[in-house]
Amino acid sequence: MIHKTITIQTKHTEVPLYTYFLNQSPEIDPERKRPIVIVCPGGSYERTSDREAEPVAIKFNAMGFHACVLRYSVKPAPFPTSLFELAKTVALIRENATEWNVDTSKIIVAGFSAGGHLAASLGVFWKESFLAESLDVSSDELKPNGLLLSYPVISSTEYAHKGSFRALLGDKYKELLPRVSLENHVTAHTPPTFLWHTYTDEAVPVQNSFMFAQALLKYQVPLEMHIYPRGIHGLSLGTEETKAYNNQATVQGEVANWIDMAGVWIRGL
Repeated sequence: MIHKTITIQTKHTEVPLYTYFLNQSPEIDPERKRPIVIVCPGGSYERTSDREAEPVAIKFNAMGFHACVLRYSVKPAPFPTSLFELAKTVALIRENATEWNVDTSKIIVAGFSAGGHLAASLGVFWKESFLAESLDVSSDELKPNGLLLSYPVISSTEYAHKGSFRALLGDKYKELLPRVSLENHVTAHTPPTFLWHTYTDEAVPVQNSFMFAQALLKYQVPLEMHIYPRGIHGLSLGTEETKAYNNQATVQGEVANWIDMAGVWIRGL
């Protein structure tokens, strides 16, 4: 495995990207090109959670995928700082795809909670000129091939996780709130999406996922969605490996199959 830290540099920020790239083996397939999953942990745009970072990357490695974890900028960095960083990450992976043995048709952006909002933001905004112009690349270099959204923050309306939006927008909270309600910005150019959520999520209501799904359906964007009947917010893998310290409720066996289904979805893109 190639595990190293790459600096993602934009005009105003530098953040670490932790790579988990599988080695090529002449005994298996020296020419293999693998899907890659860019993991954006949650944390209400105030931090990035360890529970939704390396354990998730390692799980994708076990499926035969490359993975990386972006520790994007959080509060007080304002929107669209972290979006620039994620877009730059996708462009960097496309630029180095040959060296890193990446299948450029399967660059997946995965996000949890507020990280899901970040991933979905790239999904709806990748084609807009402000991103390409800021990063001095073409829009096509920024496009993810799929979105993998785990209990994502989506809407800034009645079902909003207000803390995430206040951290993201700062002094421009009222001014930019409609801009970051992502269900209103889905188009036919939004990538295929895998969504999962729990019905009893008390922090980010399940309506967030339904609203994004409805928008995808409107524009006939391919969608796979799973709603589990029970589970608190922030389950990550739902296993002992990602159990929050002293919180058994973050182990929820019923949801642990989401990542296996996501793996099948990625292979089928």
